[in-house]
Amino acid sequence: MTSVTVDLYDRASWRGGAPHSTFAELRRTDPVHWQEIPGQAGYWAVLRHADVIAVSRQPKVYSAEQGGILLEDMDPTALQQLRSMLLAMDPPRHQHHRKPLTVPFGKPQIATLETRVRDICRDILAGIAEGPDGAVVDLVHDVASSLPTRVLGEVLGLPEEDWDHLHHLAALSARTIGESADHEGIAAVSELAVYAIGHAARRRSAVESGEPPPDDVTSLMLASEINGTAMDDLEFALQFVQLFIAGNDTTVGMLANGLDVLLEHPDQLALLRAEPELIGGAVEEIVRYAGPLHYFRRTAMVDTELGGQQIRSGDKVCLYYTSANRDEAVFENPDVFDVRRAPTKHVAFGFGEHFCLGIHLARLEGRIFFEELLGTFARIERAGEPTKIWSNFNNGLDHLPVRLRREDHRAP
Repeated sequence: MTSVTVDLYDRASWRGGAPHSTFAELRRTDPVHWQEIPGQAGYWAVLRHADVIAVSRQPKVYSAEQGGILLEDMDPTALQQLRSMLLAMDPPRHQHHRKPLTVPFGKPQIATLETRVRDICRDILAGIAEGPDGAVVDLVHDVASSLPTRVLGEVLGLPEEDWDHLHHLAALSARTIGESADHEGIAAVSELAVYAIGHAARRRSAVESGEPPPDDVTSLMLASEINGTAMDDLEFALQFVQLFIAGNDTTVGMLANGLDVLLEHPDQLALLRAEPELIGGAVEEIVRYAGPLHYFRRTAMVDTELGGQQIRSGDKVCLYYTSANRDEAVFENPDVFDVRRAPTKHVAFGFGEHFCLGIHLARLEGRIFFEELLGTFARIERAGEPTKIWSNFNNGLDHLPVRLRREDHRAP
């Protein structure tokens, strides 16, 4: 039994960030911990790395589709929309819809985007106007937020004049997979889907009129099949919506969290400046140490056992990636941020059936962003206190004010 009394569900427990000390004690004493939720069924908090892996490997036992991926019981309309996305599909439907995307988002295809992603990063950073005292910006909204939308716009071959509006819709749509789900977010999802259907229809029409298909992900997707049948425009739209929602929210979280952590650890920031070849590994350490999502939920489909606890069919099961990524049984000195850390088995990108489809793009964006940010600005420092998103689901920042200087004017 455990003496822990902290409520893992209550947002107040997360106000200053993840309750890492509580997680550590529970991993030792009660690693599959029952947590109540006011007004509805509680859940099993799965806290050890090995148990998170075990659940992730059994999608037919622990369903993403039955109750969705949030701890709360969702509105039926919002839940139905969520089930149209890969992250809330079960096999075999999940495999059928994921397969057409494995080549477009595979490592070889994503590697071809490096030059264009770098150009986008440089263009964003070049737009930062610097005064006598440098440039004070909110890294979240003024810098990081536009990168994933612009990259996806490029990847999918979308008109550049639409990118800002799509970014706005993606930000609103993210509410449907967080605690603040509302009608505006649901409407934004629908508008994104309608846009995608129109994009697919225009692309097909151009090809039918004799134009060669552009060399982009849209062409690869429209030429693919789902369960032996050509992908139709609605199926394309459903995948398009997930790419924009997940790709936008989690990438911005990764970039902002990453710089925040580096500013908290100036020795590690200095090390990356001295040895920029470490940046790729640093991105992995960033998502282990401060990944953009704390958890995903599953629903038990049968009676089973996990970590010594009897799990009943219908029980909610919460995979706490934030806890698993600090598990002492897997990571040496897990609370230490170390950009030299050897490759680790973190689960920030998920595991098994739902391993992140966009992992190669996220890694590419993260590496290039920090290479260009550190290469462009000789001095980066805080210009105010960061504001965290007050959430037990999203691990991100609302604001990260920083001062940027292209030249370091400090005395030698």
